Amino acid sequence: MIEDTMTLLSLLGRIMRYFLLRPETLFLLCISLALWSYFFHTDEVKTIVKSSRDAVKMVKGKVVEMMQNERFGGLDVLDAEFSKTWEFKSNNVAVYSIQGRRDHMEDRFEVLTDIVNKSHPSIFGIFDGHGGEAAADFAKAHLPEALRQQLLTYERGKERDRDKDKEKDEKKEEASFSYPTILEQQILTLDRDMLEKLSATYNEAGTTCLVALLSDKELTVANVGDSRGVLCDKNGKAIPLSHDHKPYQLKERKRIKKAGGFISFNGSWRVQGILAMSRSLGDYPLKNLNVVVPDPDIMTFDLNKLQPQFMILASDGLWDTFSNEEAVRFIRERLDEPHFGAKSIVLQSFYRGCPDNITVMVVKFKAKSGEKK
Repeated sequence: MIEDTMTLLSLLGRIMRYFLLRPETLFLLCISLALWSYFFHTDEVKTIVKSSRDAVKMVKGKVVEMMQNERFGGLDVLDAEFSKTWEFKSNNVAVYSIQGRRDHMEDRFEVLTDIVNKSHPSIFGIFDGHGGEAAADFAKAHLPEALRQQLLTYERGKERDRDKDKEKDEKKEEASFSYPTILEQQILTLDRDMLEKLSATYNEAGTTCLVALLSDKELTVANVGDSRGVLCDKNGKAIPLSHDHKPYQLKERKRIKKAGGFISFNGSWRVQGILAMSRSLGDYPLKNLNVVVPDPDIMTFDLNKLQPQFMILASDGLWDTFSNEEAVRFIRERLDEPHFGAKSIVLQSFYRGCPDNITVMVVKFKAKSGEKK
């Protein structure tokens, strides 16, 4: 008898769990309570129903508010969703940077300008870390300042008195201390120092490196990895400032194979099935195999010839959703915005589904006398 009673209770329990806890059953129960409240005016039930209605209204209102914030580019949604959202604005340069859908913020940037002494070139840097923040932090902390110090030495050498006895020596010195030479030397030195420090603690982090030196007449850009720069010339045409270093490129693939490495597809083409770029700073295990190298590609541009309107330097998060030409068109229409369009294009990239950190730097070029932009 007891066993039969327990079996019956167990069966009733299963029936209650199956029917009462189903969403449609709970919905019908709420409707029943509402009708009961309406016809019988039970205070307790009316209180429950009113609380439920208030809760629904509150949720609906919050959803509408969030949709409006997203539609109009408000920061409320971003501040709630991203633990790190950075922005920078100074004179002719603006940066906007978000953590986005990644668990960690590994993008870094730096701007070093000398407003007082116009002869010193401005330094702009984008560093997109991977495998942790250590490599990008190290590059941001050391490379721009090292470049600044060596550029100061270079500029002082150019400003020295030029008498006949020193003319030949100075020409040799200028040739050996050109901007491309300075960039290459400092980037390779930084990589050696980074490897020594990070490998000592078995830290496998790495980073891209996109650095631009801007003087009055010349722009020099060095790139390691897949962060990218693009310039808008006087006619609105997109001019590439760098080329991505990807494992599937023929030149990179041959180099990797010659070093005894391989590439394989794991969501994207990767060196040793791990790294989605073929050149980087840091990444000491892959550097030890010589399958990833730190060698920068360096390009120089004549500003008098191009008469540029602006340039964009960005981590690969942007380029996952924008082509060079589309990014230039987008920014060109928004140069009058507070961040010269950097904020707008970052948010647009996020709305298009970018899964990565996104950092965009926009540098406006000042029109020279007699020119109209």
